[in-house]
Amino acid sequence: MKTTVEIADDLLREAKRRAVDERRSLRALIEEGLRLRLGTENVERPPRIRWIVAEGGVPEETKDRVAMSEWMERRE
Repeated sequence: MKTTVEIADDLLREAKRRAVDERRSLRALIEEGLRLRLGTENVERPPRIRWIVAEGGVPEETKDRVAMSEWMERRE
């Protein structure tokens, strides 16, 4: 069902950030919160993404899309 709800700006920004971090929709996050608060359903949250950061960075020749395409063609 569609509905309109006014939400404080800071709360909505935080909710959107959380949804992106968890790779899910804002709708799913809001539904989960309502279900948890109302105690109507046992909600399983998806596993958190574990980011892996490696040293070294991006090669200079891959800084833009065209350069990256050319770099990939040379490597084949």
